[in-house]
Amino acid sequence: MNRVLAHTGATYPILQAPMGWIARTQLASAVSRAGGLGIIETSSGETVNCQAEITKMKALGLPFGVNLPIRFLKDDAMLTFVCNSGVKFVTTSAGSPAKFIKPLQDAGIVVYHAVPTVDAAMKCVDAGIDGLVVEGAEGGGFKNPEEVSTLVLLQAIRARTSVPLIAAGGICDGRGMAAAFAVGAEAVQMGTRFVSCTESPVHDNYKNAIVQAKETGTLVLNKKSSPCIRSLKSARTQSIYEEGVMPSDALQGILGVYFGGDMEAAPALAGQTVGLIDSVKTAKEIIDETVAEFFAITARLGALAQARSFG
Repeated sequence: MNRVLAHTGATYPILQAPMGWIARTQLASAVSRAGGLGIIETSSGETVNCQAEITKMKALGLPFGVNLPIRFLKDDAMLTFVCNSGVKFVTTSAGSPAKFIKPLQDAGIVVYHAVPTVDAAMKCVDAGIDGLVVEGAEGGGFKNPEEVSTLVLLQAIRARTSVPLIAAGGICDGRGMAAAFAVGAEAVQMGTRFVSCTESPVHDNYKNAIVQAKETGTLVLNKKSSPCIRSLKSARTQSIYEEGVMPSDALQGILGVYFGGDMEAAPALAGQTVGLIDSVKTAKEIIDETVAEFFAITARLGALAQARSFG
């Protein structure tokens, strides 16, 4: 039995990443209806709005999860709300989950924490985490400045622990999913792929910028400060990259990117999978195609193993 499916209640082990302001009911419900697992964000800091989104998702009767980004939570209001909400699956991120694990698990919630290093993973395992979201450097958004690829990180963490792993970063289709499973993952999380899907609430300019970008179309910014992020190349991000340090107010215009379509208003967060995404598709098309491709690849590899052949 796939442990992530058992923990989430989803049909397929494909999760939608918890992008701030974007990962709300409109997108999460489309992913969950298609058999994946939609995740509701709380990183926007809009506590009341995010609580309303969790309530709306719960009313739909679909499997879903909630992300709690520890560093961005102003107080215990969101943690308390989630513990009392009937949510069954939570991912934590951006900080140590040690103080969050017990209250969440006592409320009957399964808890996975997002980690960018082996050391962080082992601290979470020692703290009693149920599983890990393994975030490689290929992914968009907030990153560890010491870049480690998803492929390497998965192998390194799997060598140290048997807890279920969700691969995140650099995955947008069945090929990436098969590769992740081959080195120890039991599920994948996609961010950029779902940001650019039909049901995503973001402006078409943002979706089109993802579709049109090459595999070299992103930059890692602010590696010598915090936060370190991966975003689309633009005149603004190229300037920040060359300066080496990102202005403290650089992300203040992010809603102008997301919903106004002004691609120079702020760095537009995106992962390296922009080079693999060539069209806007529905969440169902993305999930159905990913699952079909995953099984086609694993069937071929299984046949090679059965025949003890390399093809």
